[in-house]
Amino acid sequence: MQIIEVERKILAKNDEIAQENRRFFEKEGVYVYNLLSSPGAGKTSILERILERLKDKVNIGVMVGDVQTANDAERLDKYNIQVVQIITNGGCHLNSMMIKNGIGKVNFNNIDILFIENVGNLVCPSNFDLGENCRIVITSTTEGDDKPLKYAPIFYSANVLIINKIDLLPYLPANMNEIKNNSLKINPKLKIFEVSALNGNGIDGLCNWIIGNIKR
Repeated sequence: MQIIEVERKILAKNDEIAQENRRFFEKEGVYVYNLLSSPGAGKTSILERILERLKDKVNIGVMVGDVQTANDAERLDKYNIQVVQIITNGGCHLNSMMIKNGIGKVNFNNIDILFIENVGNLVCPSNFDLGENCRIVITSTTEGDDKPLKYAPIFYSANVLIINKIDLLPYLPANMNEIKNNSLKINPKLKIFEVSALNGNGIDGLCNWIIGNIKR
C-alpha cells in the first residue's frame, strides 16, 4: 500500500507541474507535441523530415529526451532551430519538471510549435503528462501487429498514431490493417498517419495537419 501511495504522490505532483507548463505554453501561444515510441521506431527521423518541410514556414523548437547521449539533438541541430537536450541519466521517461527546467533554455518569442521527443519507451511515458497539447505515439511496421495490444495504455492516452517504415511492408509479415485495427480497438479516436521517414511518403500530409493545428 505504501508503494501505491508514493506513486500517487509522484503522479499528482507531476500533473500539477504539467498544468503550470500548459498554462505557460498557452500564454506564449505555443502548440506542443509530445512524441512517444519504442527505441528505433523513428521519432528523430520523422522529426528530420518534418523540419525539412516546415522550418522555413513556421518557427519550431525541439526538446529531446535521452537516457545518456546527445546524438539525436545533434542530428536536429543542423536544421538551425532551437534544440534543448534533456539527459535523464538512466530515467526511462521525461517528466513535467524536466520540461519546466528546459523552458528557461528556449526563447519562446520565436516559437510557434514545440516538439518534445520523449525517451524511447512504450511503458513509463504513458503516465506522465508534460503539459502538451497533443500526444503522438509512433510505431513501425518492423515492430509487429500486436504492439497496440501489448502496450495498450500508451495507445489509449495518445491523440495520434504514426505508423512508420511503410516502405518495408513488402518485405515483412506485418499487416497494416491489423496494426490499425488493433490500435483502434484500444483507442477508437486515434487519428492515424502512415509514413516512411526513409523515402518521405506520407510526410506532407502529416505536416499539413501539424500546421493546421496552430491555425485553429
